[in-house]
This record gives sequence, C-alpha cells and structure tokens, in this order.
Amino acid sequence: MSAPAPSMFTAEAQAMIAQLGLKKGRANLEVFGDTLLELATADRNIIVVTSDSRGSGKLGPYGQSLPKQIVEVGIAEQNLVGITAGLALSGKKSFGVSPGCFLTARSLEQIKNDVCYSNAPAVLVGISSGVSYGALGSTHHSLHDFAVLRAINNITVVAPADNLETRAAVRYAAAAKRPVFLRFGKAAMYDLHATDPVLNEGQALTLRAGNDVAFLASGETVVHALLAAEALAAVGINARVLSLPTIKPLDTAAVLAAARECRALITVEEHSVHGGLGEAVASAVLSAGVSLPFRIVGMPDEDTVTGAQADIFGHYGISMEGLRDLALNLLASA
Repeated sequence: MSAPAPSMFTAEAQAMIAQLGLKKGRANLEVFGDTLLELATADRNIIVVTSDSRGSGKLGPYGQSLPKQIVEVGIAEQNLVGITAGLALSGKKSFGVSPGCFLTARSLEQIKNDVCYSNAPAVLVGISSGVSYGALGSTHHSLHDFAVLRAINNITVVAPADNLETRAAVRYAAAAKRPVFLRFGKAAMYDLHATDPVLNEGQALTLRAGNDVAFLASGETVVHALLAAEALAAVGINARVLSLPTIKPLDTAAVLAAARECRALITVEEHSVHGGLGEAVASAVLSAGVSLPFRIVGMPDEDTVTGAQADIFGHYGISMEGLRDLALNLLASA
C-alpha cells in the first residue's frame, strides 16, 4: 500500500487559508465532468471522445447517463484527435479527453493539422496535466503543452485555477466556434472567487489589488500566489494577484498594467520555464518597452525531481513560502 500524498500546504499556509476563509472544493476534473454532463444532457450534439481515460477523466457518470454520446478509442491518442476533429467538422460539439502528457506530444501533428489548420471547432482536454502524475516521472509530466500549443496558430489555451473558473471554462469551450485546449490537474482546489467569474477569451481575473509586486499565475499555482500575497501583506507589502486562465491569447492589457504599476513582476506556472506563461508575459512587457525586476517560477530545464505534486511544487518554490521569499528578494533589488 502506498503512503498518502503529502499536503500541498504547510501548517503556516493552512493557517493563512483559514484566515482568508477559503473553501476547499473538488478537483477541477470532477467539476469538468459534472459540467459537461449537464451541458450534454441538454444538447445531444455534444460528444465526448476518450482514449481509455473515462475513469481518470471523471467521465464515468457521463458515460452511464449518455452512452450514445461517448466514443472510446482505446490507447490511441492520434486517432482520438482525428475523430474529435471529424466530429466537430460534421456539426457535433466534440470534446477529446486524454492525459495532457500524451495528447500534446504524441498527437501534436494531428492537433496542428486536423484541428487547428482545418479550423475544427473541437475541444481538446488535457487531463492530469503538469506534474499531477507526480511519482510516475517525466514521461507522465506535461510541462511542454503551453509551449507547443502557443506556437500553433488558431487554438485558445485555457488553464482554470479553481472550480468556478473550471465551470466557466467548460461553458466557454462548449460555445466556442474555434479550437480550444482545456488543461486540468487532479488535486482538489480552493475556491478563489466570491462569485462565478465570466471567462472572456484573453481576460485576466483580478484576485487581489496591489502595486508593490504582481503575481501573474495560472492553473493550480494560483492559490499559492494568493497565499504568498497575503503573507507579504503581513510585512507591509501590497501584492497584486492575477489569475490568467487564458494562456493564449494573453490579456496583454492586464499584464502591461501590472508591469507599469508595480515595482516587480513574478509569473507562476506548472510548466517549464521555457515557452509558457512566463515567456509570454516577458515578451509582452519587453515589447512594450517596460523594464522592471522580473522572475519566472516554473520547472527549470533539468530532469524534474520525482515525487508527489506537493513535493515537486515545494522543491521548485511553488508555495506560499517560496513565492513570498522570492518577492522579498526581488523587491530588495528593485
């Protein structure tokens, strides 16, 4: 029997969670499955295609309730993308669901040509993304997906931070008229919004105002940025926190406002430091002629350490303490 996964949060971080009154929700993947079932029950044109990932994609209830609206292709991700694209071009609203590590590597040519080049209004769903698979190692980590998809024309890339952003993202994707990639992890998330956010393509969501340092984060890293901001407030530093669920297109206006109004900028992502959110932000800031202390927090260009998601996050500084300390050091050099 394996040991239980370690907590993502230290005792100090858990105390901050309690202080903020954050409510723990479910894994975004579970909310994805429930929301999709709700939408597909009302719209028989919605079809799900899976690659032996019904269980891991939290689509068991969907398959039981709507057996005629789910297609199982087995462990054949390239076929999955082709079929998803074909269904979309035939008038169906198709969702292709597969582990992100395989979907955006093994099937990249099909994503590029069958979906994006063909302008198929398909939704590709990368599940268990980032380092969600933890101890299974680098073969199962998806730390390249933002980079490769940002380099392909005609696809929107979305990584929700919590259950509320997830619901909004699935509804957005179901109504989209062009290709969309949704990225989900496996961990239970804290609700970060007081009310359901509206996900407009390329729009950042402000979780906290501030002009000393700005945290720009995506996906399951956002909660750590918010906790770090509150820890900094305890020492008199006012941090801005933006959740950027849409990696592509980027909310350039919000990014530049943060860069111009704050003394330092930190991006946080569950992705390689190459080609992801951080480099997209850096490009926007430098192209606009703005200069300020800046750091990208993510996975460096090395063999990723092996362990649970919590272990990997902690090792690379994706934690309340790690981000707080980085911000303090960065501001000291400003």
